[in-house]
Amino acid sequence: MKRKDLVDQIFSKKSFLCVGLDADFDRIPQHLKAEFEDPVFEFNKQIIDATAPYCVAYKPNTAFYEARGVAGWTSLQKTIDYIPDTHFIIADAKRGDIGNTSKQYAKAFFESMSCDALTVAPYMGEDSVSPFLTFEDKWVIVLGLTSNKGSQDFQFIQNKETEEKLFEAVLKKTQSWGTIDNLMFVVGATHPEKFADIRKIVPDHFLLVPGVGAQGGDLEGLVRHGKNEEIGLLVNSSRGIIFADSGKQFADASAQAAKRLSDQMAAFF
Repeated sequence: MKRKDLVDQIFSKKSFLCVGLDADFDRIPQHLKAEFEDPVFEFNKQIIDATAPYCVAYKPNTAFYEARGVAGWTSLQKTIDYIPDTHFIIADAKRGDIGNTSKQYAKAFFESMSCDALTVAPYMGEDSVSPFLTFEDKWVIVLGLTSNKGSQDFQFIQNKETEEKLFEAVLKKTQSWGTIDNLMFVVGATHPEKFADIRKIVPDHFLLVPGVGAQGGDLEGLVRHGKNEEIGLLVNSSRGIIFADSGKQFADASAQAAKRLSDQMAAFF
């Protein structure tokens, strides 16, 4: 998907919501397991049908599918194929390895699975990321500043000479590897106070923002400091939407949760 198409969707819907399809098999409603051969896909299908009017993107976390082996990969492929072409598809796989390996990861998610974007860890350097950037109209989403507690372990290490933190160095270095049309950054909503500083480094890039909802991120704070003229944000909510209810009305509950968040986003346009 081209940048213009994504931006057009955001302004048309007045929403920058990304729904995380973290289809944890243990949390899927029991009636789906009893009634359907592929309960994971059926769960995702109903979630997509219910939330599509309120979001612009979906983000399957591949770990929840990989854990189930071949059956999980099948569910993931069917889910990706089912997502409407109007919605941006992010494979949250956090790949990144030496060049030849990264090229195969890119082919898997961009060619075989037809995802629009893939999350990538930049630790091994440019040659581990550049193979992903050779695919037309595909996006690399580099881990910049993550929302988990462990982000404090390494990402805030400071260079004593320059006072630059490691995550800032990552943002400055990696943005030169691609463009605003094929490179995004993961910035966690649990660090809203950092968004103003991050925008000084990457003013025009899209930011994928996890951590809203179950992880307690502050939507108002991150949008106030993090949006740009094109909004420039994809704010993800996973558990707070897809597991809003565990009964037969789970899809309706997910629609209501997605609408609430989307309605909050509309105020920022």
